Amino acid sequence: MAVDQLSNTFSALADPTRRAILGRLADGEATVSELASPFDMSLPAVSKHLKVLERAGLIERGREAQWRPCRLKAEPLKDAAEWIEGYRQHWEERFQRLDDYLQELQASEQQDED
Repeated sequence: MAVDQLSNTFSALADPTRRAILGRLADGEATVSELASPFDMSLPAVSKHLKVLERAGLIERGREAQWRPCRLKAEPLKDAAEWIEGYRQHWEERFQRLDDYLQELQASEQQDED
């Protein structure tokens, strides 16, 4: 996966409004008006957020006559989750080694006391 795409994904996810929009789209497609309804902002402001999400490949807009529903595209989220997973595994292994070391230390101290 290109780093630029991953950067675009994380940049788009950095905004809480865009994360909320993605959360709504996880329930199914919606129009711009439907996506804008929970927010105290104009339709053009919501459209700007949608453009960021679209450029990042996180959503797509359909063309069905006058109705242009937005849909979630999960692939970039999957790629970001896989990237994060690699770091999660790394840190879990490090914490497990630390835990093992601390247990050895504790056992050694207990032997010294006996």
